[in-house]
Amino acid sequence: MAGGAADKPVLVRFDGVVKRFGVVTAVDRVTLDIAQGEFFALLGPSGCGKTTLLRMLAGFETPSEGEILISGHEISAVPPHKRPVNMMFQSYALFPHLTVEGNIGFGLRQEKVGRAEIAVRVEDMLALVRLKGYGKRRIDQLSGGQRQRVALARALIKKPRVLLLDEPLAALDKKLRAETQFELMELQRKLGTTFVIVTHDQEEAMIVADRIAVMDQGRLAQVGKPSEIYERPNSRWIADFIGEVSLIEGTVSQTDTIATALGPLLIEESAAKAGDKVCLALRPEKIRLSEQRPAGLEINALAGTVHEIGYRGDISLYKVRLADRSLMKVALANIGGPPPFAVNDVVWLSWAPTAGVVLTR
Repeated sequence: MAGGAADKPVLVRFDGVVKRFGVVTAVDRVTLDIAQGEFFALLGPSGCGKTTLLRMLAGFETPSEGEILISGHEISAVPPHKRPVNMMFQSYALFPHLTVEGNIGFGLRQEKVGRAEIAVRVEDMLALVRLKGYGKRRIDQLSGGQRQRVALARALIKKPRVLLLDEPLAALDKKLRAETQFELMELQRKLGTTFVIVTHDQEEAMIVADRIAVMDQGRLAQVGKPSEIYERPNSRWIADFIGEVSLIEGTVSQTDTIATALGPLLIEESAAKAGDKVCLALRPEKIRLSEQRPAGLEINALAGTVHEIGYRGDISLYKVRLADRSLMKVALANIGGPPPFAVNDVVWLSWAPTAGVVLTR
């Protein structure tokens, strides 16, 4: 099945799903399987349809065409409160007049669950999200990260089969967001619940998800494991959207060579045929940077001038201006201290034939 995880049973299936708002098609014929126990990410730029897809799964929107199934049962006519899903909103939507305990147990009280059972399940949730002892506090007495955990506990306490997360970490600062990403992963593994997260943050999706569906203009652009999408993008758009990349346009001259404005470049043999217009995608960390031309290397070695340096602590990202005035990106780990090269230094870039990905679209 399209986008399926072969080693796990399918829990959620989108089958030819379309969503129109007037003349605008927000989701365009999406067919996608999400497996039981999977941490799945819907990733894409603003307006690509990822949140609309999530809202249809939650029951807040109805498909214009197609079917949405959970465990093989079509759910488009099932109201949100009767679906085996729960949603954690970006704003958290916590009740300021209730305590932490009151917020977490709210859904159970609405379902008329007994007080004793509510108390036990709330206490279990507090322990699970590491907020034991915070039950009596008011929401305004909590930090942003603690509020996020309360919202997560409230969404999980009803034991949904699918937890939907709409940009859940957007309100957190960078360091807390990074810590919380790993906490979410640990929590998901512990519970075995299927998590579906919507995010526009490529790094976040790459870290937390077992698989990612990258969306563009309402359609699925590529579905796969983070490593597959990063290492083997299926188009120029995907290569450019996921992480840093340098793109070199050219024409296949032989099965292992492309002709470019920078000269012939050696590539790993691809399915492209002689005469095909292609693009070579090179990730910055795949490129070596040196003062001298590497000995014995006649191909895949280019001279350039350092144009800009972005210091990021653990790495430095160099932008190197080449003979055709294009820029290539090179990432170097700052193992020995400050960056070894400076702006305007003449340098050599080199890479292995297997370093690049040949893209035909």
